[in-house]
Amino acid sequence: MQPAPPDSPDDSLAISARGLSKRFQSGNRELVVFENLDLDVARGERVALTGESGAGKSTLLYLLGGLDRPSGGKIYFGHKDLSTLSDQELADYRNRYIGFVWQNHSLLPEFTAIENVMMPMLIRGVKAEEAEHAARERLDEVGLQDRASHRSGELSGGEQQRVALARALAGRPQILLADEPTGNLDTKNSEIVLEMLRRLNKDLGQTIVMITHNPEATTYFDRVVHMRDGVIVDGVPAD
Repeated sequence: MQPAPPDSPDDSLAISARGLSKRFQSGNRELVVFENLDLDVARGERVALTGESGAGKSTLLYLLGGLDRPSGGKIYFGHKDLSTLSDQELADYRNRYIGFVWQNHSLLPEFTAIENVMMPMLIRGVKAEEAEHAARERLDEVGLQDRASHRSGELSGGEQQRVALARALAGRPQILLADEPTGNLDTKNSEIVLEMLRRLNKDLGQTIVMITHNPEATTYFDRVVHMRDGVIVDGVPAD
């Protein structure tokens, strides 16, 4: 079992951003992605993050996942302020507590589906036999137990994305962050992936934050957070 994170000041929250800002230097100009942004995500909540390209959605997701550091403000995971973590501690946070799913599945083509799912656990130091058992369970959860020995090129686009979802969930992360995971899929496969996310949330209490440009996809979520020009303009329950 993975160690429990520190207790949260508000135990209902999975992750919390306070006064968050991100700025980049572009030549002599400073590019401000967002300033003084606040966001709370409750444990077990499904949040859809929407907005035009360039609104800051992906940047926010990267910061929440510990893939980048903010220019200012705080991100809390339990009592832990992520800004206090070393690079190695931040990598451990990502590996143990966060699962990532991207628009491009990024499967390693030379490995089979089960080997791709096992990879994050092997990197963590989990024994191969234990990692394989967990990987088979995750593939079963996404309906691909019979495709475990197939390489990426032998799978359809929808199947590849479901393997990527199984990989993200391999170590039972507390938070799943997804950036347009259905963006390259047709309507049928998009619905399959979205329904799987909803089922995993219901069955496992999985906290999910997903970027989407598809209005229909937001109906699978508890709350829609809309960003415009680096500002959260609303966060309303999904229809």
